[in-house]
Amino acid sequence: MRSLLTLFFVISVLSLSAQLSEACKLQFGTNLSGLVDYGTELPFVDLMHNAREWYTKDNGNPADPFDSGHAGDLSYRPDGYPTHVPQTIANAVFDQRVVTIWAITDGWPVGEYTVLWEGTGELSFWGGYENLQQTNSNRLTFDFLNPINNVLEMTIVTSDINDPIHNIRVLMPGTEATYETEPFYPLWVEKMSIFPSVRFMDWGTTNSWGQPDNGTWDDPSLFAWEDRAQLDHYTWATNKGIPYEMMIKLLNDFDLDGWVCVPHRANDEYIQRMAELFRDNLETERHLTVEYSNEIWNWIFGQTQWLNKYGCELQNTPWPEGVVPYVQNCLDIWSGVFENELDRLTRVAGVQVSWQDVSNRMVNNLTAGSFDAIAPTFYFGLTEDGDAALDNLGANATVTDVAFYARQGMAETKNWLLTQKNELATPLGVPMVFYEGGQHITAHPFGVEPSYAQALLDIQRDTAMYNMYNEWFDFLKSLQEGEEPLQLMNFSFVAGRSARYGSWGILETMDQDTTTTAAPKYAAILAAIEGCELSVSTAAPIERAAAYQIFPNPTDGFLTITGALTKAEITIVNHLGQIVLNQQVDGNRTSLNVGALGEGMYMLHLWNGKEKVVKPFVVIQKQD
Repeated sequence: MRSLLTLFFVISVLSLSAQLSEACKLQFGTNLSGLVDYGTELPFVDLMHNAREWYTKDNGNPADPFDSGHAGDLSYRPDGYPTHVPQTIANAVFDQRVVTIWAITDGWPVGEYTVLWEGTGELSFWGGYENLQQTNSNRLTFDFLNPINNVLEMTIVTSDINDPIHNIRVLMPGTEATYETEPFYPLWVEKMSIFPSVRFMDWGTTNSWGQPDNGTWDDPSLFAWEDRAQLDHYTWATNKGIPYEMMIKLLNDFDLDGWVCVPHRANDEYIQRMAELFRDNLETERHLTVEYSNEIWNWIFGQTQWLNKYGCELQNTPWPEGVVPYVQNCLDIWSGVFENELDRLTRVAGVQVSWQDVSNRMVNNLTAGSFDAIAPTFYFGLTEDGDAALDNLGANATVTDVAFYARQGMAETKNWLLTQKNELATPLGVPMVFYEGGQHITAHPFGVEPSYAQALLDIQRDTAMYNMYNEWFDFLKSLQEGEEPLQLMNFSFVAGRSARYGSWGILETMDQDTTTTAAPKYAAILAAIEGCELSVSTAAPIERAAAYQIFPNPTDGFLTITGALTKAEITIVNHLGQIVLNQQVDGNRTSLNVGALGEGMYMLHLWNGKEKVVKPFVVIQKQD
């Protein structure tokens, strides 16, 4: 499978001349959000992958607490499924059932879901579903007709110790026949494909990787290769993240370049095997950036605390110098694995953009030639003084006020970035690549609910944000030199708004209708990407999916398409890749009768001679 959008952008970048135009000085990738049960970024059609880790419930307890707290006392199979249910626990009054939940389902598509499993036992469900039907001993279906503000909880009521329930799959509408060969959600692919590269920091749960939920780092042990995230584990929403095999499949299937982060507690064998896996399985035309962990100077993360304790305190070595050997070891192992293919790899040294002394002491203690670039962030946000001024305004603060103080924060960050360039990148003769960035308009300290919360939420949908992004991009272009554009990894892709924890997504949900709910960050990045393509004479026609709308989606009858449909051709493909409808249309609006196609997910391909668009839609059963 190949993504037309991604291929188009890659071809365009390769077509750049040695002298980059102003519009082509920046190249955007994006960080992908990690898997959580409450997330609105859903990359996989099998939603069991982002189920919450098991918790437990009492059998027969009239008080019926949400979580009886015995998940850690149960016995499990290697794939994470319980060996049997119910289980009797020595310190528990009641026998224990095993439960998982999806606390927010706002990103789930409407339609009929299929649940499959292996083994002997019983599942039960609670939440906002309708029409639950068990079609055989290992398959059931339910309808999710109103996922917004809803929840789904699944319980393993019984599981036979001689044939335990395992390999549960919770499949999106229309994907039962294809989820194994086409595991990625088409709508997610469509939105993600504006980017030619992705960073897997959160996919790999890099921050505090492998660390227990209690936050402790009092364990010097390192993890072996067999301890990594496994494909058959019941959920990938864990402290080990998504398996590397799925990262490789995403890059190969959709012609993407990638950025991987090596876990801070991986032993040498793990690092070696990880590098070999990517070397041997990633298509040779795909480029890979590799980084040791993430923000190993950021004290809110377990990796920083762990490295400080075992690399510095217990070695009587100052921080951050005691961290350098871990970074160096990782880079050296990857360099050895890719010894004859280093052109496939960019080895980066992460730097703290606002802490130049730490950046200098980290990078200048690395072996020259063992890294190819330094990697700061490109965030802009509020200074502490700006936050204090907004706090004084409280609920009276407006979007204009927030934008004013955010621009003051921009000025401060500009100085930091120029210093990183002048003190490290230029003297060392290496480029800067940016591992994260965008708006970082959050309150101080991080994690508090500010008095000006509504203004923080409002600016995320306001034209002021679009204007600030363009101003910021203009500055970043001034940092670009030579024949290659600056690599900027947006943070992040899809996530809801939060005044307390930050509004990181450039989209709030994957199906966000930007004509009714503005997405100024997404619009600014899309405009920057398209602006470069317009400036390249050999570029293919721009594909602008946002210029076309299809509705209702899901539909039980007619599907309406609006946009520039002059002499357009529409082809609809089913989940097997078969063409089920092909039609010529003309004008700005057309309706197609798709109700007879049968329930399931389909892809609509539209060509009008200038533009090419691919959009997913779902057909559901007609309601009586």
